[in-house]
Amino acid sequence: MTRPTNATVFRAMTLDDIGTIVAIEQESFTAPWTAEVFHNELMQNLFAKYMVMERDGAVLGYGGMWLIVDEAHVTNIAVREAYRGQGLGERLLREMMKTAHWLGARRMTLEVRVTNERAQRLYRKLGFSPSGLRPGYYSDNQEDALIMWADLVPDVWADPAATGTSEGEPYDR
Repeated sequence: MTRPTNATVFRAMTLDDIGTIVAIEQESFTAPWTAEVFHNELMQNLFAKYMVMERDGAVLGYGGMWLIVDEAHVTNIAVREAYRGQGLGERLLREMMKTAHWLGARRMTLEVRVTNERAQRLYRKLGFSPSGLRPGYYSDNQEDALIMWADLVPDVWADPAATGTSEGEPYDR
């Protein structure tokens, strides 16, 4: 089957992606994860599921989560700086929610900086609600993290306008 040009594809992250993912981390976060951390997540953490979003072979963003029993915990989500503001973060999070649901999760949680109102708006749009604070959570400046939870139900993560595709049974190692 031939994919249309400019199709957005979601697939499992591989070791070959780590260099690009670290570059996105550095563009996105004040305390970015290292290549070693991602290597360990992919090779040793049995709870970890990481995916990339790509177009025409170029990685535009990535997301990671830990799946524990019936809950998914978002560890990272980021889009390349040059592609922000195009709704790709929302598409990526919707795909993560769909994947977590497919893998048996009923709820999803994440932490977000209390000052990151843009991300909080996205999370609320997709059904996340605040449930508490983690004081001093962020190591770079001891900023508090807002804890948010969402129920994983199809009407929340489904996006009929999305044109991305998933390859096979996504995100299993």
